[in-house]
Amino acid sequence: MSPSAPLSRIVVIGTGDTKSDELQFMASVIDEAGGLPVMIDVSILDDPPYAPDYSRCDIAKAAGTSIEAIIASGDENSAMALMAKGAATLTRDLYDTGQIDGVIMLGGTMGTDLALDVAAALPLGVPKFVVSTIAYSHLIPPERIAPDLMMILWAGGLFGLNGICRSVLSQACGAVVGAAKHCTKPKSGRPLIGMTSLGSSCLKYMKYVKPELEKRGYDVAVFHSTGMGGRAFEAIAGQNGFAAVFDLCMQEVSNHHYGTVVTSGADRLENAGRAGIPQIVAPGAVDMVDFQAWQDLPAIFADRPYHAHNRLLGSVTSSPEGRREIARLIGRKLATTEAKIAFLLPLGGLQEWDKPDEPLHDPAGLDAFLDEIRRALPSTVTLQEVDAHINSLAFSEKALEIFDNWVAEGVVPEGRP
Repeated sequence: MSPSAPLSRIVVIGTGDTKSDELQFMASVIDEAGGLPVMIDVSILDDPPYAPDYSRCDIAKAAGTSIEAIIASGDENSAMALMAKGAATLTRDLYDTGQIDGVIMLGGTMGTDLALDVAAALPLGVPKFVVSTIAYSHLIPPERIAPDLMMILWAGGLFGLNGICRSVLSQACGAVVGAAKHCTKPKSGRPLIGMTSLGSSCLKYMKYVKPELEKRGYDVAVFHSTGMGGRAFEAIAGQNGFAAVFDLCMQEVSNHHYGTVVTSGADRLENAGRAGIPQIVAPGAVDMVDFQAWQDLPAIFADRPYHAHNRLLGSVTSSPEGRREIARLIGRKLATTEAKIAFLLPLGGLQEWDKPDEPLHDPAGLDAFLDEIRRALPSTVTLQEVDAHINSLAFSEKALEIFDNWVAEGVVPEGRP
C-alpha cells in the first residue's frame, strides 16, 4: 500500500459492555490490515471499558431519545429496537458525509437483529459484514437481508475469545477491509434494467434480451430467482434503483405462497410498483414450486410431477387449482401500483420443463393458469398474449417491442452509449 493511500475507515458495531474483548480484538485486526476502526457502542445498561468513537448516548440521541428513556422503554427487545434505529441513522449519516468506507457488526440474535437494520440503511456498494451466531439461519427472513450483505458464522464465540473465535473474527475483519479498499461502486452512467430469471436452462429469454438491451445503451442486472436473488431485486427496486424492470420469473411468488424456504419474502412483485418503476412482467416458472432436495416433499405435493435440479434444489408442479390461486395472488399484487405495467402471457408454456416429453409437462395446469390470470389482472395492467413458449424468440421480441415503445413514449429514459 502506498504511504499516501488513505486508510479504509471501518465502523465496528457491538455491545462493548459484554463483548469488549472481541470488539477490541477486531479493532486491532482492522488496524493491522491497513484500516481505521471507528468504534460504535450499542450497549444499553453499561459503558464499555474502552472509549468508543460513538457512545451508547450518541446512539440514543440519533434515535431521537435518550439512553435513560431507552432503558426505561419496557424490555430488552424494545430497547434494542431503539438502539437499532439510532445505529442505522448514525451509520448512514457517517456514510453520507464521507466519514466511513465500510461496516462490520458482531452479535448473537439481538446484535444480528440490530446489524440487519444498519446494513439495510446503507446503499449497495458499501461493504457490510455481519459476524453472527445465527449466520445463514432460517431465523433471518429474506426481506431483512441487504443485497450485498456478507456474513460469517461466529463459531465458538458466544462468550469470550478463544482460538476458533479469533480465527473467525480475523477473517471477517480482513474481508471487510479488503472490500473497502477494492470495491467498485455500482455506477456506470447508463440506465440500469433489472431482470429476473431462473438459471439459463429453465428460462432462456435473458440470452437474447440482455445483449439487445445493452446494444440500446443500458446496463442489465439479471437476478437468479431462487429466493435471495429475488430479495436483492426487490430491495434495489424498493430504493428506486432501476429505470425499468423485466420481471419475467415469478416462481418465488409461488414458493412463498406454499411456505417453502426458497422465498424472497412476502413483498415479491410489489416494490417496483411502489417505486413507480415501469414493469414488463411475465409468469415465468410460476407453475413450479421449489423445495430443498435433501428433505421429503410435503404431503400436498407427494404425487405431483417432480424435477430434481441438483442435490440442493428440486421442483414440483402445483395443481390446476393451485395455479388459479397463484394467478389471483399475482392480480392482487399488481393491483397495488399505478406504475406502467405490461403483462406478457406466453400461451405455449412457462418454463423449459413444461414442454411436451419433459417431466413437468402439464397442459391442464397451464390452461387453468391462463384462464384465471386473464380474469385476475387489474384493468391498470396491459395484457399482451404471445402465442408461443416463454423460451421462444417470439416472446423475447415482444418484450423488446414493448420496451422500445416505452422508450419512444418517454416512459423509460433513453440508453446511453
